[in-house]
Amino acid sequence: MSDAAVSTGRRGRSARRERRTATSGGVGAPYISRGIPNYEVLSDESAATIEANADRILAEIGLEFREDPDVLNIWKIAGAEVDGERVRFPKGMLREILKTAPSQFTQHARNPARNVEIGGNNLVFAPVYGPPFVTDLDQGRRYGTIDDFRNFVKLAYMSPWMHHSGGTVCEPVDLPVNKRHFDMVYSHIKYSDKPFMGSVTAPERAEDSVRMAQITFGEDFVDQNCVMIQLINANSPLVFDATMLGALKVYARNNQACIVSPFILAGAMSPVTVAGTLAQVLAEALAGCALTQLIRPGAPVVFGAFVSSISMQSGAPTFGSPEGSLLLNGAAKLARRAGLPFRSGGSFTASKLPDAQSAQESAQTITATVQGGVNFCLHAAGWLEGGLCSSYEKFILDADQLGMMHVLAKGIDVNDESLAMDALEEVGPGGHFLGAAHTQRNFESAFYRSSVADNNSYEQWLADGELDAAKRANKIWKEQLAAYTGPALDPAIDEALLDFMTERKASFPDSNV
Repeated sequence: MSDAAVSTGRRGRSARRERRTATSGGVGAPYISRGIPNYEVLSDESAATIEANADRILAEIGLEFREDPDVLNIWKIAGAEVDGERVRFPKGMLREILKTAPSQFTQHARNPARNVEIGGNNLVFAPVYGPPFVTDLDQGRRYGTIDDFRNFVKLAYMSPWMHHSGGTVCEPVDLPVNKRHFDMVYSHIKYSDKPFMGSVTAPERAEDSVRMAQITFGEDFVDQNCVMIQLINANSPLVFDATMLGALKVYARNNQACIVSPFILAGAMSPVTVAGTLAQVLAEALAGCALTQLIRPGAPVVFGAFVSSISMQSGAPTFGSPEGSLLLNGAAKLARRAGLPFRSGGSFTASKLPDAQSAQESAQTITATVQGGVNFCLHAAGWLEGGLCSSYEKFILDADQLGMMHVLAKGIDVNDESLAMDALEEVGPGGHFLGAAHTQRNFESAFYRSSVADNNSYEQWLADGELDAAKRANKIWKEQLAAYTGPALDPAIDEALLDFMTERKASFPDSNV
């Protein structure tokens, strides 16, 4: 082996070690701007047919908006047909209302260098959201705690491939249900300077989240700029409940972004067919998105779609399926045709372990996410067990895949340096390129270098402890947390946040609902 090759190998190993422990400060893009076209599987003619069926659903079947007379009155004033809690919409009504919604907007981070652009040709990766359980190779599966929550925030902060701090990266069940949102939002502000999400589990918790954002960014700034994005799920099929509606109203009124996202297991919560499910998704998303514009025209809003197939034998959700990829891809096109940013995708798996099944299923969904035109990707790292579990090891494995997706989304550079004519002229027929000047200039950045994969010889793998990918990831997340150094937070803002939390927590009793 040449000296250059030996040097390259040594540098590769040291570079991987550096990436394991380095923070993301100054490393990586704040978000992806695609250099590749969107891959589409839905023709314009078929999309128009699905849109016509969505119009029929809206006009003939309608949606229910439960236990919220205020929302029903908003729809009545806007010209919809309100019958009890059922609301039907004349053809074209919702699209007309949505003309005030921005097709792209900025979510501001505490560190302006971390601001993300949501919409257009951009893609933002955010971590896993919502699991009550966490798992790692040392302690196994268990309920999440606030310490786990902070750890995942720190890992997302340290990853150069994660653009967003996310929201409920796990449920901290060691804290009261009605008060844990304070510590969750504070953790995002304190331990990261990337953009984050607010609480949606009750309107008053949404109000608390807005107030904490105002303390951090300033009241006027929050009123005029998006600093939080929130997940508002439809209760499919064709229902919005009072909890989600209450949170949506709070955030839209305060000019903060809502991701209006039908949550669908196709075959149970929608028809078993891709086309039928897409029509339902479109109807639900248009209705929720339009509501934000009636509350505050111009408020940022995102068309969302969380759609998975199910096993028709057991009823359990399945991930990484071809139908899931088709649903994601089709919904992305419908969102673009509606002029709205799109949320979907992630690193999904039904596996209980960070194993071959989880790798296969997650690779299928994250590749479809990047190629299909998603703008905001929740669950990009850490998702396990159908979303019931946040996994430390899988977080690391997924984040490594996200680095690969950055390269894929960039596309092919075609310029004098990338065409490499000088290298071809230098080497000529029968030579090799390892020692060429062009190779020496570019070898460190030429190919993506995985921080997890083992590419050594069998003998070297044996000498290193015979570690599989999960065990290597276990070592990496521990190294990263040990090396964590948090971003600076203005002491006055920190004190004001803590005072607000202390006062609010003392004003009402603990509750587990």
